[in-house]
Parts: sequence; C-alpha cells; structure tokens
Amino acid sequence: MSEVHFQAAPAKVNLALHVTRRREDGYHDLESLVVFADVADELEAVEAPADSLSVTGPFATGLGNGPTNLVARAVEAYRQRFPGHVETGLAITLRKNLPVAAGIGGGSADAAAALRLMAGIGAPPDRAGLQDVAARLGADVPACLVSMPLVARGVGEILSPLGAFPACHVVLVNPLVPVVTADIFRRLTKRDNPPLPALPAPLTRPAQLGIWLTETRNDLEPAAISLVPAIGDLIARLAEAPGCMLARMSGSGATVFGLFGSASQAHQAAHDLRETNPDHWVAAAPLIVP
Repeated sequence: MSEVHFQAAPAKVNLALHVTRRREDGYHDLESLVVFADVADELEAVEAPADSLSVTGPFATGLGNGPTNLVARAVEAYRQRFPGHVETGLAITLRKNLPVAAGIGGGSADAAAALRLMAGIGAPPDRAGLQDVAARLGADVPACLVSMPLVARGVGEILSPLGAFPACHVVLVNPLVPVVTADIFRRLTKRDNPPLPALPAPLTRPAQLGIWLTETRNDLEPAAISLVPAIGDLIARLAEAPGCMLARMSGSGATVFGLFGSASQAHQAAHDLRETNPDHWVAAAPLIVP
C-alpha cells in the first residue's frame, strides 16, 4: 500500500494589518502581525501514475479541482522549479474545512501546504528556492509556508519570524459572506498609514500582546464593514465576550477574530456565538506558537 503523505493548512490570522503605501505597480505595501490558528484545511497525497486533485469537506462546493486551483498550481510550480525531486505522480485530496474568500489564508494556506508536502518527499529542496516558488503563487503564500508567528512586510514577501510568542486562543467567526480582496482595496480612502509600532522583545505574555495591539489597526476593516455590515456587528459581539483582549477583522474579511488568554473563555465565546448565529462558521483554537 502506498505511503500517505499529510499536511495541514492552518488558518492565517492578521492580528494587525497596516497599509503603508500604494506602490507604482498598483500593489500596496503592508505591515502585518500574522499568526496561525490550530484549525486547518487538510491535504493527503498518495503516489499515483499522474498528478490529480480532489476536493472534499464542508466548503468544497464551488471550489474547482482544475489547473487554476492553488494546490494544483503549487504542485506544477514545484515540479518546474525542482524537476525530478518527486518522481511519481501524486493523487492529492484537499479537505476544505475553512470557508473560502474569508481573510484567513484559504487557498494560500492550501498552496503552502502542498509545497511543504512535496518538500517532505525525498531530499528537502533549498529553503530560498521554496520561498521563491511560494512568492510567485501569491502574496500570502510565503507566510503560510512558515505557519508560525511572524511580521510580514512589503506585499507579504518580507518575513520576520518571531522566536517567542505568548500562548493565546482565538475564536474565529465568519458570516459566510465571501469578500473579494480587490473590492476592499478599491474602497480604501487612505493608503499611506503609519507602520506597526515596535514589538516588545521578547514577546512572551498575553498581556504584553494585548497592550501592543491597542496601538495597532486593520486598515482594511472600515472598507470591509461598509461592504458587509455584519462584520462590524460580529466585532462588537466578540468584544463583549468575557476575557476577550481584542476583537478585529482578519485580513480583508469577512472572518472576525477574538483573542483570548484562556481556552475556556474562548470556547465559551464560541459556544455562545453558535447558539445565536447557527448559520455562521465558528471555531475556537489555540494559536500555533514557537
């Protein structure tokens, strides 16, 4: 029986996201504190005569498995950059547990997981080459390749991993309204905002993180709320939950997070949200820390 290769694609959470300038190429320079929650899409692969992709799971509907899928693109890009490294075809199954177009990595996390999966078969490729493949697939893919706390700058390709990070828990809630990132950027009224403040060093206590976050923003949040008012309602609701240090939108939305120092308080907040919003996607999970 063929060996089964497995990789998780954890949800990306932008605890803070500052838009610092619009570049001449039309893209935006960002500064973001990025963390990853222990709730994920899942990839499994077995050897096969040729590469193939199937998509299952609660959010598989409407997600194609053709060559435009980011997992398929990642496999093809890996083979072009590292020819012969993976000698057989791979039959990959993507279990889509996370909502699509939700501001939590999604396809970028799946593509990064596919790159990690292929890199784990045979001799590992050079790290710089793998990061280059990731950057060519999308702005969020390099950070998702790391899947540990980091500061991302530029369009997302300049990464500063953090050697220490406090153990925290997040509640993620999404009203299942897809948000197109380009639509949010078009609605921005200000594109030259101040950068992130300096992080405490070492950053080891939840209280440190909570205080630092009060001086930060998600500059995409007002535009997203104007497009999807439910985002603002969810932020207000989570902010009132006992033990919530911060409630904010992640990425370009529509996922909102609440940050907690206590697992029990996070799970209680998630339970309450499921009761009052049974049509929303809700998850509670610890952050993945060094």
